[in-house]
Amino acid sequence: MKKREKIMEYVFLLAAVISIVAVALICIFLFANGIPAMKKIGFVEFLTGTKWKPGNNKFGIFPMILGSIYVTGGALIIGVPVGVLTSVFMARFCPEGLYKFLKPVVNLLAGIPSIVYGFFGLVVLVPFIREHFKNSNGQSILCASILLGIMILPTIIGASEPTIRAVEQSYYEGALALGATHERSVFTVVVPAAKSGILAAVILGVGRALGETMAVMMVVGNQPRVPNSILQGVRTLTTNIVMEMGYATDLHREALIATGVVLFAFILIINLCFSAIKRSGKE
Repeated sequence: MKKREKIMEYVFLLAAVISIVAVALICIFLFANGIPAMKKIGFVEFLTGTKWKPGNNKFGIFPMILGSIYVTGGALIIGVPVGVLTSVFMARFCPEGLYKFLKPVVNLLAGIPSIVYGFFGLVVLVPFIREHFKNSNGQSILCASILLGIMILPTIIGASEPTIRAVEQSYYEGALALGATHERSVFTVVVPAAKSGILAAVILGVGRALGETMAVMMVVGNQPRVPNSILQGVRTLTTNIVMEMGYATDLHREALIATGVVLFAFILIINLCFSAIKRSGKE
């Protein structure tokens, strides 16, 4: 038995080392190719420039940074309230019979490929926005935000619901004993007690929205410009990379890798926030 335990210990250690090495190799590749490109272009010009014209050696990703922020922010405005309220309903209000149906539906949403979401947005959301909003061809920040808001629902619900269920029952019973209704007990006692887990779910949703590519590329318009309206098309950091990497060479290719460095920095900040929130919740 001890021999088997020792073997499994080494297996787990090997798996952990492989994971760490994989992350380290990705970081080395990104920074080794991206940082020199930023130096050639100029850090300030690369991060704050508004012109992306590879043919003229102009590589400013500020419009893409804004596009990613706007689309992700819109997705959070749409997805977070719906996701959190759905989590509260499933954890504290949902009848058992309905829960057995609702839970697999949420899991199914998580399993749908991104390209299928993209087709849905292209066939349903884009024509709807084109018909109901003037001066828009449908492919816009609004369309991408709605689509991403739907896509992050499984992430937020899946992380929030267990947290709400994990709140000690004595909190809820104490609120009832003080004369609060069921609804008031849930929203004023149980939900605040689970706030660290809910915030962590929201941060995971941010990471999911920020890193999405294919679905967004199909509905966002892919225009590298600073938008004046949510009905205009933009280009995000991820779509900028995937659209041009196939034919990019020399400095153009290096600039796209540098874009990946910026995106990696955003994701790293999000993960650090997630770790900090989990740590504060445990404390």
